[in-house]
Amino acid sequence: MKVRELMSGNAVAVEEQEPVAAAARLMRARNIGSIPVCDANGRLTGMLTDRDIVVRCVAAGADPGAVRVGEIMSPGAVTAAPEDAVDEALARMTREQVRRLPVVEAGRLVGMLSIADVARSQRWDMEAARALCGITANVCRK
Repeated sequence: MKVRELMSGNAVAVEEQEPVAAAARLMRARNIGSIPVCDANGRLTGMLTDRDIVVRCVAAGADPGAVRVGEIMSPGAVTAAPEDAVDEALARMTREQVRRLPVVEAGRLVGMLSIADVARSQRWDMEAARALCGITANVCRK
């Protein structure tokens, strides 16, 4: 099965020049903890996470209304291609400790693949569970 078959094609993104506060409001409205960042030409340049906002902006005493997304984002996002095999994408998620992969074609964002997208497909329940276990393996246990 290919990534294209399971990905969400309606990915939302922000541009590098957007104020961090606007990106945070969009993340709240969509109930997401990370969002792809694109340049003015629509090319993926990184990811902005809720942790980026807290650590690199708020905790640093910066004004989220004045700081631009491109100043605090995590550059070099781990991605998948629409024609990648789903099991390869899951292995990448596990290896890179991420729950979502931007899906990129010719440098442009065309969708997102999440563990939830994979889990919704009955065929991949166990693979999604294994990937999630691998991603969360670094969480402290009692």
